[in-house]
This record gives sequence, C-alpha cells and structure tokens, in this order.
Amino acid sequence: MVESEAQGRLPGIAPVSVVDIGSNSIRLVVYEGLSRSPTILFNEKVLCGLGKGIALTGKMDEESVKRALAALHRFKALSTQARASTMFVLATAAAREASNGPDFIHQAEVILGRHIRILSGEEEARFSALGIISGFFNPDGIAGDLGGGSLELIDIKGKEMGKGITLPLGGLRLSEYAGGLVQKARIFARRHVKTAKLLEKGAGRTFYAVGGTWRNIAKLHMEITKYPLHMMQGYEVPLDTMMQFLDQVAESRDSKEPALQAVSKHRRSLLPFGAVAMKEVLSEMKPSVISFSGQGVREGYLYSLLSEHEQRHDPLLSAAGELAILRARSPEHARELAEWTGRMMPLFGVQETDEESRYRQAACLLADISWRAHPDYRGLQALNIIAHSSFVGISHPGRAFIALANYYRFEGLNDDGATGPLATIAGPQFIERAKLLGGILRVVYLFSASMPGIVRDLTFRRASSPDLDLEFVVPPEYRDFAGERLDGRLQQLAKLTNKRLAFRFE
Repeated sequence: MVESEAQGRLPGIAPVSVVDIGSNSIRLVVYEGLSRSPTILFNEKVLCGLGKGIALTGKMDEESVKRALAALHRFKALSTQARASTMFVLATAAAREASNGPDFIHQAEVILGRHIRILSGEEEARFSALGIISGFFNPDGIAGDLGGGSLELIDIKGKEMGKGITLPLGGLRLSEYAGGLVQKARIFARRHVKTAKLLEKGAGRTFYAVGGTWRNIAKLHMEITKYPLHMMQGYEVPLDTMMQFLDQVAESRDSKEPALQAVSKHRRSLLPFGAVAMKEVLSEMKPSVISFSGQGVREGYLYSLLSEHEQRHDPLLSAAGELAILRARSPEHARELAEWTGRMMPLFGVQETDEESRYRQAACLLADISWRAHPDYRGLQALNIIAHSSFVGISHPGRAFIALANYYRFEGLNDDGATGPLATIAGPQFIERAKLLGGILRVVYLFSASMPGIVRDLTFRRASSPDLDLEFVVPPEYRDFAGERLDGRLQQLAKLTNKRLAFRFE
C-alpha cells in the first residue's frame, strides 16, 4: 500500500483505534497515536441502543444486536483503512449485564479479531476519572459518567482518585424504567443517588460531567444562551444556573424550542432523563460549578497505557508544541519565546500563577502557526485555529486568552469585531494580559524574523535613567536592526503598559 507524502502528521507514532461498545451507542475513534494529547483522525458512532429493554427483559434487543454487529464489520474495515496499528475494544453496562451479552461478545470478537474488555462498573468509573485527569489541569471534584445503562461516580483530586461506584441510572434505562414519565424517573433516580455517599464530599467543588447525553445538555445550553464558543471541553455552568436549566430540559419533551434542533432526534428523547439524573446528583453533591468534559472512558483508557513519565507531560503544552512542529516556521523559536517571555513578565508587574504560566507558554508555542495565511488574515486565522482546536488541560477563559494574544500580536493592540465574542469569555484580566503578551511579541518578532538564535540575547531591564522605566537592551551585534518600525512597536507597548520604554543598543 502506497503511503501519502503528507507532512501534516506527527512523525514517529502510529494510529491506534478504540471501539467503545456502550448501552446506547457504539463508536469507533481512530487517534493519531498513543500520546499525551491524542488527536482524532476519524470518529464515527452508530446509535444501536443495545441497552434498550434490558431493564425489563434482562436481554439486549435482537434488532439492536444485529445493527451493532453490522456496525462492527464496518468499524473493523475503517480501522484497517486508517492504518491503525492496534485496536482496543471496550464494552460497558449492556454487555456485562444482559443474559445474551456473552453470545454477543463472542460474535463481536470474531468480527473484530480482538479480545473485548468488558469493564466492570468500578473500572468504568476509574477510566472516566483518568479521562478527567488527562484532560483537566489539577481537577478537584467528582466525575459522573452517564451512559445509556449506568451512571458511574468517582472522586478526583489532582492525579488521585477514590473508589468508583455505579448506579443503574443511564438515560436509556431510566427512561424505560419510568415508562417515559419524568416524575417517576425522578423518584427512582433520587432513591439511588441517596446511596452514593461519596457525593457528601463534593460540596463547593466541581462536578465533571461525562457522557453523550450530558454533553448534549451542555450543547443545548450553549445554543439557548448564545454562548460564543461551542467548545465542549471545559465548558462551565454555575450550580444555580444549571439547576434551573435542568428543570427546563426535564420538561422539554414537547417543547418547540428551536435550539433543540441542535441535538439529534435520538438524543433528544433522552435529554429529560439525563437532566433528571444530573439534577439529583447535583442536589446531593452541591458543587460550585458543573464542568463538561469531551473526554471520558476511551481517553482515560489510552492515558492508562502511557508510561508514568508520559502521563506527567502537560497536555496543553504537548498539543501546542506539536502544532508548532506541524505549522510554525521554527518550533525552536516558539520554544525560545515561551521561556523568554516568562523572564520578562515580572518586569511588567506580572506575577503568574502556574496555570497562567501554562497559558502564556502555549500562546508563544502557537504564535507562528498562521504564517502561511495572507498577511491581512494571519491574526484572524490564528484566533480561529486556537479558539476551535481540540486542546485539553485548558479553561475557556484560558483558551480565549491564547487566541486573543495571537490576534493582537498580528493585528495590533486594539479590539474590534473579531475580538468581541472571545473577550466576553476571557474577562478583563486575561484581556489585559493578552494585550501585554501580544505587544511584547510584536516587538521581539521584528528582531527574530521568526527564526531562533536572537531572542535569548535580548532583555528588558529596569532603567538607570530617571526618565525611563524599562530599557530594551540589545547587544551591539544587532545594532543594524534599529529602525522606525521597531521604535513604533516599542512605543505601542509603552502606551499599553503606561511605562516609559526605550531601546538601549550596547
């Protein structure tokens, strides 16, 4: 088979695929490779509804089984075509609970040519927790993974996790048990949630919501509130706001709300029951905020396969560094900027937290990814790529900061129609910080020509003259870089920071 000459893929890693056999859907995801921040090459799901009827009959629906087996034939072919070096197959509640589960698993293993790992409820919770650990910076709270057949809950703090539990509150099962009646579903869910004692330790922390039905609730909230960044990972909603919205969703079955059209018809029918399950959990836990995750069992399982050294890598900086390799003129120059700007920030009165430092470094790593665009659109392209890339380990305000910093670096330090939506997410402090970083990059890029080897020799320092606050000290061998454009950029930065700045060519 002839391989492509494409250079838009990372060297040295081979694709891997995961087949996830759930109670509501079966999904194939092919990832670029087994890495700290894996990128999806191909993603397809089939809503088979294997868990349909299990609550009443104890068996998987025969028609659903036929559809699932047909989908697995296609997924095997797609995995091979995508050049996946390894296929991992996971099965959850429906396969482990149904009386005809063993026969289905046997047929599926014959089709796929792979052993299928049937996860226990505790294992499902553990891998969901690892999905959160791999995708959030220092998570602290309780993760809930709502599938079609079950709900897994587990406590997470940093890289540590408690013992997971499983409850029979999956959206499909809850809907069937309640006969489609929301009030009956609420009583059933409340009774089971009361047994989840781990929720008592969640007050004031974060609830991490995992699973397709809950992601669609978040998607619906974005649509209704006209939230400007449709990015699931890290989307946060305060508790009081979420509780009110869940009541609306629970009664939405016959709603003509246009925003519901953003949710697939099949998922739409399960939204009220997903809302009931979430509201009961939140009522018992009383978190401060609900944070939605685009990562779950699949990503957590892949994370578990990494070495401890690889697991310690920062997922945001790993992904930003990879994008620099794929799109920047010089990844080495990007890494120079990430280190150099960290030394310059205190001179402008900025004391960064660990999280803010990560965001600044990522912004520098991504500062040259749009250089192939027309000069008039480099800022806009950088903003769009960064705002909409599948980064993890980042909050929405942090994502907005990184995108805005690179827009300002190209387009100047003023706001316009392009910056407005993200500015509402970033907030005043991040906007100010983004302009500062953008202003510094606008100066230093005029020396480097986007190539390494010069930035490390430049520095701001406190001025000895009473007429200045800071000097930008330039070694004598770079004297030929002096010019009007350079002076203009420095004075832009001076105006922004309200500091008196000047070059000093030594």
